[in-house]
Amino acid sequence: MFKRLIAIVVLSALALNACGTPTATPGPLVKIRLPMGYIPNIQFAPFYVAVDKGYFRDAGIQVDFDYSTETDGVALLGANQISFSIASGDQVLLARAQGLPVVYVMAWYQKYPVAVIAKKDSGIASPADLRGRKIGLPGLYGASYIGLRAMLRSAGLQESDVTLDSIGYNQREALVADQEQAVVGYTANEPIQLAADGYDVTTLPVSDYVELASNGILTNEKTIAENPALVRSFVQAALKGLHDTIADPDQAFEISKKYIPNFDQLNATVQKKVLTTSIGDWQAAVLGQSDPQAWQNMQSVLLDMGLYAKPLDLNKAFTNDFVP
Repeated sequence: MFKRLIAIVVLSALALNACGTPTATPGPLVKIRLPMGYIPNIQFAPFYVAVDKGYFRDAGIQVDFDYSTETDGVALLGANQISFSIASGDQVLLARAQGLPVVYVMAWYQKYPVAVIAKKDSGIASPADLRGRKIGLPGLYGASYIGLRAMLRSAGLQESDVTLDSIGYNQREALVADQEQAVVGYTANEPIQLAADGYDVTTLPVSDYVELASNGILTNEKTIAENPALVRSFVQAALKGLHDTIADPDQAFEISKKYIPNFDQLNATVQKKVLTTSIGDWQAAVLGQSDPQAWQNMQSVLLDMGLYAKPLDLNKAFTNDFVP
């Protein structure tokens, strides 16, 4: 039986119950196209639960999942062509540095879900052990690269202290074939797949060494200014889905099957482990709240990488105003 993880403090539940999702007003539902940034996946269980249980509908919202890329979603949001999107904290800051008025309104992930993975016999047991190693990653862009740079920085290492190899999304195969001494992937992906294939690996989560602003719900300044009630309704419905997923993973797992094509062809044990691992990245004393220090850390990493030139006003980049 899939182990239940009921680790949210009573305060979160009380806050959600007290604030609730605003009562829907009579009339047609507001249609929201929500870019997810990835293919249909068990990691989106909180949103599937929120739709399936009617939390968005009760808030007067119809959500249509759009599995386009994270950058496409942020660009559309910045141009006010959509009202919400899912993206990571680094994408928020990079977008704002380019003048896009996107705002992060709910922290879905509390832990940055990127990790360095190596075989047990590699001798890699900490970020300091990466010095002089060859590390495979999709490319010198995105969350994997930013997470790796943050981890190296935590150990006093520079990019020049390692050899980076852009290998696309073949991390598992490259590590198994000893093409790389370590690879960068996601905590709920490559380590689980490798373990399922019988490989003994060491996983170094970035979140064990530095706290960074991770994946969450974004809107834009225009939507906040003109329709704050919609933002609050959307966030609170999503939070209900998140709370229910954490409280009852078995139920969330069953609900998710309806939204993931060909789910019956996937390894159920692996999928349950992916959900369990993801829940560990979502949990917090107060669901949905952003930690200002995580945003400060993220900005420091991006500035250090030269991805933009001068500090941004972080108070405009994220807000906790819509979280109970």
